Amino acid sequence: MSERKRIALLIDCDNVSHNSIEGVLEELAKYGMVNVRHAHGDWNNPSLSGWIDRLHPHAIRPMQQFAYTKGKNATDSAMIIDAMDLLYSKNVDAFALMTSDSDFTPLVLRILESGLPVYGFGEKKTPKPFVDACSPFIYTENLSPEKEEMTDSPQKAVKKDKKDLRRDASLVKLLRTAVDQTSEDDDWADMSKVAHYISNNSSFSSVNYGYKKLGDLIRASELFEIEMRRDGKAMYLKDVRK
Repeated sequence: MSERKRIALLIDCDNVSHNSIEGVLEELAKYGMVNVRHAHGDWNNPSLSGWIDRLHPHAIRPMQQFAYTKGKNATDSAMIIDAMDLLYSKNVDAFALMTSDSDFTPLVLRILESGLPVYGFGEKKTPKPFVDACSPFIYTENLSPEKEEMTDSPQKAVKKDKKDLRRDASLVKLLRTAVDQTSEDDDWADMSKVAHYISNNSSFSSVNYGYKKLGDLIRASELFEIEMRRDGKAMYLKDVRK
């Protein structure tokens, strides 16, 4: 790729597990270089001990925030200020927020207004408003290491088959709409344009369905005819109903 996004990863350590940080960084590598890595939290709190072991191996900078008032989340305010400072610095091209707290939804909307994408990562308890605001949003349980799945993520999504995918009405509608909106006069749509349409219009990620790539999920759904063009380098889709 000729141009790589500079991504700022901000982590709300109070509201997300350390178990999936490796998976988050691997996922972000698809989009660009994570040149800013800030982990926010009160590092005097014993509950963050798991995060401490992950900071240096992944070059993550700890951002200390003392809990000045009991019951108030000072970490949220500090992380929002950090994000706005980075936004105004114009040294990043995208943001990644690792949190399960919907209080950050206004921050996502503000960043989007500035024309920068926001990649969201959080646990399955994350409220829908925050999930929908990000593009894409990936559940961190789906990114946890294999050895931790049995204990930490018993509900980890397995790869869904054709029947399960077709049973998901919202997914079927999203895929069909994306193909329809990007198709040419002959009803065939370039997969790259389909993927771009989906990323611009939803928080969808194929990872949440057990697939690393959107193309693999589409093949499994069997909702579309598939043609490989340009010496097998380009996938084209056509609704099987047409």
